[in-house]
Parts: sequence; C-alpha cells; structure tokens
Amino acid sequence: MTNADNFSGRVADAPSDNWVYRALPRAAWPYAQLARWDRPIGWQLLMWPCFWSAALAANAAGNTGRLSLGLFLFHLVLFFIGAVAMRGAGCTYNDLVDHDIDMEVARTRSRPLPSGRVSRFEAKVFLGLQALAGLLVLLQFNGFAIGLGILSLAVVAIYPFAKRFTDWPQFFLGLAFSWGALMGWAGVFGSLSWAVLWLYLAAIAWTIGYDTIYAHQDKEDDELVGVRSTARLFGENTKAWLIGLYGLTLLFLIFAFAAAGVGFVAYLGLLVAALMFAWQVLILDIDNAEQCLKLFKSNSRVGAILFLGLVLSLAL
Repeated sequence: MTNADNFSGRVADAPSDNWVYRALPRAAWPYAQLARWDRPIGWQLLMWPCFWSAALAANAAGNTGRLSLGLFLFHLVLFFIGAVAMRGAGCTYNDLVDHDIDMEVARTRSRPLPSGRVSRFEAKVFLGLQALAGLLVLLQFNGFAIGLGILSLAVVAIYPFAKRFTDWPQFFLGLAFSWGALMGWAGVFGSLSWAVLWLYLAAIAWTIGYDTIYAHQDKEDDELVGVRSTARLFGENTKAWLIGLYGLTLLFLIFAFAAAGVGFVAYLGLLVAALMFAWQVLILDIDNAEQCLKLFKSNSRVGAILFLGLVLSLAL
C-alpha cells in the first residue's frame, strides 16, 4: 500500500471534509492540494495585508476627498483572486523545490509530489497556469503597482531555499507574504509612503510570529533532515520572542495608522488584536502540535479584526 493510499487521496495535514473533496472530481484533488485549496488559511494570511493596505489607502484618500468606493471594492476583489492564485503558485513552487525533503517528513509525505500522484512536469504546468492568473490580476493595476508586484517575485523565488541557509526562513516568508501591504496603497496612489512602509514592517513581524508557531509542529522532523527555522532557533524562549514580534506588529501598526490619519475605530481593532496576541502567547504549548496549528490559524481572525476596524473607520 502506498502512502497516498493510506490517506485515500487526501493529505495528512489537511481537513478530510474540505469542500475540495466534495465538489471536485478525484482527478483534480492532487492539483487542489498542490495549490492548498484544501487549506484556506494560507491564502487568507496572504490576503489580509493586501486588504489592510487597500483600507488604509482608502482612509487616507478619504481624508483628502479622493476616495473612490468603487475602486476600493474592485481592489478587494482583485486581491482575493490574486491571493488564492499566488498562494497556490507559491505552494506549488515550494513543493517542487522541497520534493526530496517532503518525502522525509511524516506530515508532508502524503502530498501530491512525494506520494507520486502528480509528476514534476504536471506540477510545473499547473504552476504556470496559476502564475498566469496572478499576472492577469496584476495587470489591472497602475504601472507603479505592476512594477512593484513584479519585484516581489525575487523574494518569492528565494523563500523555499531560505530554510537551507538561515535560521530565519520565517523572515523571508514575511518579506514575501507581506508584499500585499505595499500593493493596496500603490494601487490607489501610484507611490509608497511612510504609512504603508510601517504597515509592511508590521506584517513582516506578524508573519514571523505566526509562522514560528506553525513551525513548532515540524521541529523534530526538521532537525532530522537539517531544515532550519525560528521554531528551532527560539526553542524554549519562543514565548518571549513572540511577545517581541507581536509587540513590534502592534507598534508598527500604530505608526501606520497615525501616518494615514485613520479614525478612532481602527485603534479599537488594534486593541482587540493585542488581546488576541496575548491569548496566543499565554496558552501556547510548543510541544502540542495540534494546539500550535489552531493558534496559527487563529491569526486569520486577527487579520479580519484589523481590516474590520479600518473599514469601520472609513465608514464613520
């Protein structure tokens, strides 16, 4: 019996009752798994900095009487589609790069490539199609935003290799996953500003924090195969590091909000996010893989709360 048979075409670290397995034909499952459609948390965490940036820009534009509600809503739709497409492309690329490593790690051995349900050629074709969808989304923006989006590819290309040469691969993930924090503002103003640069730094610190929690699931396997991570680096000091990283996230968000001139309600969203961060740190058990996954996923709610605060600030 093959590893793929053990999971009936599913993967070990994804919910077996996901819509993918109810709505898609079985032949499409491996491609959905390559794109992580069965694990929406990835594209959600990629999407929230985009949404924050779009909402921050809308607040700033509203302060100068230049707000276009139609453009704001259009950008949200584009960022949603782009997040799903580029998260899928990034995961497919990552699986191609990590093919050999994934075969050695229990949690990833059932993925489409190491289990043999998809060939490398098929994965590369699928990667190209997803990248094309992302490009079509990018081309809907202004020239400055298009150029900025293309620059992000350099960071995306480096990230899968980071775990091989640094203890801080989560920093490189932060650089890539937080790029949307620049894009929303660029899509409105055709430039960058201190407000959005602070937002980008906040998103990087946030990403390092939540992905450190995620990486604690794999620390034993990572040590065996020589993969490096902040989870292994921080070890028993993880909670102290999270306090610092989440503290920087909140501080940089305050700077971003102040620079953009957002309303009081947005700061209430920050307060709620701070309480959610504190809860994560307080209950974290780095040796409980199931809890680490749940706490990691809870960061999507943090992203939603911050976005909601910015939207209410805009409305009021």
